Amino acid sequence: MSILRSLAICLLALLAVNADAEGVPADCTQLILGIAPTWNSMRGELRLFEKDRGGEWVAVAGPVPVLFGKNGVAWGTGLAGQNEPGLRKQVTEADVWSDDPRSPNYNRHIVIDPKNPPDNYSHEKMRSGDFAYHWLVEIRHNSDPPVPGAGSAIFFHIRRGVDRPTTGCTTMARENLVKLITWLRANRHPCYALLPAVEYDKKWKSWNLPSPETSGIGSSGGH
Repeated sequence: MSILRSLAICLLALLAVNADAEGVPADCTQLILGIAPTWNSMRGELRLFEKDRGGEWVAVAGPVPVLFGKNGVAWGTGLAGQNEPGLRKQVTEADVWSDDPRSPNYNRHIVIDPKNPPDNYSHEKMRSGDFAYHWLVEIRHNSDPPVPGAGSAIFFHIRRGVDRPTTGCTTMARENLVKLITWLRANRHPCYALLPAVEYDKKWKSWNLPSPETSGIGSSGGH
């Protein structure tokens, strides 16, 4: 996938993806919760929660409609990026994302010399004119360390249309993405948990997620 095609801010090393058997860590005090009706759903809802350290989750925004991958959702690769600082960056022609499994920089943001780009590995330009990538938030899937071929360049970004699923990213209307970016604070160790409604029903307590009463999520994934 192409990465960023406009004047933009790119937030890197900010979020964690929760996989099977992982819970939200104690230092996570901002939570993005994505719920899909089923494993095969390309549509779902996103909710934002906050809490004080050791406190209870409080809903602060949502639900908002989002799109997932065209093949539905799947378990990620566990918590990632928790000990890395958040970065807000306006990208230039020098910013690229390595998508070549052969590269030692696979699934990493790197800076190159645009006039003398490396020719031994493929990479995606992060500034190339596509409105959908005007704003990005990196989701730290397959990052600690990256496993070649296990997925790269997974982001929150602007949706291309109400019926246009992605190849693995989570997309939404521009105004909702801007609100998300404005809300995020790296020092609050934000996490992203994405799962089907039936798994949320099973795992919310062991994963330290908001309760169904707090989230307003039932087994159907709705209110």
